[in-house]
Amino acid sequence: QVQLVESGGGVVQAGGSLRLSCAASGRTFSSYFIGWFRQAPGKEREFVGAISSGGGMTYYVDFVKGRFTISRDNAKNTVYLQMNSLKPEDTAVYYCAATRSTTWSDRRFDYDYWGQGTQVTVSS
Repeated sequence: QVQLVESGGGVVQAGGSLRLSCAASGRTFSSYFIGWFRQAPGKEREFVGAISSGGGMTYYVDFVKGRFTISRDNAKNTVYLQMNSLKPEDTAVYYCAATRSTTWSDRRFDYDYWGQGTQVTVSS
């Protein structure tokens, strides 16, 4: 079992940066692919990106490529989402999630464990 806790959200002006953290409990954290999702008010939860269990491979949706970077430190049981050049449309609650799958997925139903989310608000 893995428990996930996100932190680092807040209010930032357009063009600014934030780094979200996803801290995990559990000895097997390093065996999980971790995904980041976000959900804006009135919208479905959408995939943002993912990182492989060892951290060697990352995947991003087109609208964050070049702006967001996912990394992980398995010694600290933590995954990071560095967000640069933020836009008002990035405003959402951001969630990290863990999947036992040995490959990445952009489908929320493939993820087994979820954090509670952290709010990111980008003002124009």
